[in-house]
Amino acid sequence: MFDRRRSRPTCARPMGLPVSAPLLLILMNAEGRAASAHPDWSEAVVEPVDRAVTAVSDGLLTRLDRIAAAGGDLDLVRSTLAAAGWSPMQLLAAIAAVVAAGLAADRGTAYALGRAGGRGSWIARCGLPAAAALGAGLAVAAVVSGEAEAARRTLRTWALVVPLAGLAASLIRAAIVEKSAAPRCKRLVPLARGLSTAVAWAFAGIALLRTLALWEAGSGLRDLVGTALVAVPTAGLIAGAYARAGRPLAAALAGPRPRSGGRRVLARCWPAIAVAVVAVTILASQVATTLGRPLPPLAILVTLVLVLIWPHLDRRIAAWAERGFRVETVSAAAVAARRTARMALAAVIGAALAALWGAPAALGLGIRLDTLARTMAEIAAVALATAYLWNGIGVATGRVLAEERGARDSGGDEAEEAPRTRLGTILPLLAGAAKAGLAALAVLSVLLALGINVWPLVTGLSVFGLALGFGSQSLVKDVVSGLFFLADDAFRLGEYIETAGAKGSVEKISIRSVSLRHPRGALATIPYGQIGKVQNYSRDWVIEKLAFRVAFDTDVETVRRLFKQIGKDLEADPELRPDLLEPFKSQGIAAVEDGTLVIRGKFKARAGRQFGIRRAVLAAVQRAFHDNGIVAVAHPTLMPGARSMAGGQGLH
Repeated sequence: MFDRRRSRPTCARPMGLPVSAPLLLILMNAEGRAASAHPDWSEAVVEPVDRAVTAVSDGLLTRLDRIAAAGGDLDLVRSTLAAAGWSPMQLLAAIAAVVAAGLAADRGTAYALGRAGGRGSWIARCGLPAAAALGAGLAVAAVVSGEAEAARRTLRTWALVVPLAGLAASLIRAAIVEKSAAPRCKRLVPLARGLSTAVAWAFAGIALLRTLALWEAGSGLRDLVGTALVAVPTAGLIAGAYARAGRPLAAALAGPRPRSGGRRVLARCWPAIAVAVVAVTILASQVATTLGRPLPPLAILVTLVLVLIWPHLDRRIAAWAERGFRVETVSAAAVAARRTARMALAAVIGAALAALWGAPAALGLGIRLDTLARTMAEIAAVALATAYLWNGIGVATGRVLAEERGARDSGGDEAEEAPRTRLGTILPLLAGAAKAGLAALAVLSVLLALGINVWPLVTGLSVFGLALGFGSQSLVKDVVSGLFFLADDAFRLGEYIETAGAKGSVEKISIRSVSLRHPRGALATIPYGQIGKVQNYSRDWVIEKLAFRVAFDTDVETVRRLFKQIGKDLEADPELRPDLLEPFKSQGIAAVEDGTLVIRGKFKARAGRQFGIRRAVLAAVQRAFHDNGIVAVAHPTLMPGARSMAGGQGLH
């Protein structure tokens, strides 16, 4: 049989290669080019992680070897002490004498100041005991140190422990515990005591590490002491203090009501945040030690103290600023400075942390410190100036609105419904616009400080704003109409107005719309471009007219005299006289309906204040009619059948 497969022409190809070999070669070349163009995932991620893990594991093994040789390091310390003519017990006794002298001087000075009535500033009350402790410690150190330089430097180091611990304890107590007798403040005393104990333990541990270094102790012994006797106990003391003071601490940090949402969340989460900060700091120090780059213990302690006391100091400054806001003798500029002090505190703490950690990191990366410091100083100056102006606008606006609100509240039950002044209406909008301008100017200033050319950005935003204006004509119409309405003083917050589409009290004024609250509760939001005609019922004055139906034989002159006497009585009322512009008087017979007389009276009052006067007039008329035998006639009502019959008769 004929085989068609053999009749087909075939191309020659090398032996051992399949038909798809050229395609495979093309794919391999493409992968090679892609690999050369883009680094492999293993080279970009896996290998750096593997190198880091290898470095940590090698460093950990080396560290364990050093710690295992701590016994030899201790023998080296003993030999160094013996060479200097000291024994371990003599050195311990000298250190104990220096610390005891410092403690005695500190407590004695504090007791003397307490007996003297505690007069003087906080700095004097804290600085004098610290200075006395330092002087006593240095004096004892000079007496017992001898000729060895290492002994003198060791005892001088320990002479600093008591004054530094005392200053830190005073700072912690002043930041956490207020002088007020509030129970929530007194419940924070254990927290302050626990943190002070932890800081004192840390200072003693740092002095111990310094002592080991002065007497030529090896890195293994210092590593063991620093980890087991300094880092871990300090972290445990801080964590225990925060764990025991969770609920009182949250209540204290939240501050008085009303509380912002962010403040409540921070207060509730701060104990956990503080413990996490301590844990991360200790972990970072241990990792750095494992990698052979140990962090300075004093910098670690200062960092922890600054971070942990920051929310307490911020709360104290916030309360201080709020007290100044409520006191009229404190100027708005001073209150704004107090509020700006919160940001200044954050800036100072940030600068301290940057100096402790950012400066070494910048040097390691080759960044010039003078350029970095100048840039950060410019940014901080812009931020503080913006914050001061922002707070100044807020304080001035808040005081004006608070004064206006107080004036309305002092007017009685109806004062809450009184409209705001023109300034009280426009001021929030002006304050919002000024704050937005400040924020934009601050952002541009920060970009300029960073060396970024902002003019292309400004030009682009201008073009975008122009395009937005052409594309949103209705929005532009609303904004422009609103500016003219506010310039014409057509309405204010709290006034009752009627527009083409709705009526009610002005409850909110924004940049493009006004919100009206109907007397039944419905809220209508109307863009300025759709308002049309505005009828304002709360401006300047109103004339209130009242109608009374009396019997046909009523003496109209008697009613006129009664109305006139009622008007005089209302004018003599001290509560109604300020709002009554024209007294209540009779307008005579207005109509004769169904055999009854309709007599009208009127009075003129301030807009929005007529309702109380109206109630007083109606009550006085009711009493006068009753006392003089004048019969008021109800408006006649027809039954449905009678109404239809009357209508049928009218047709005929």
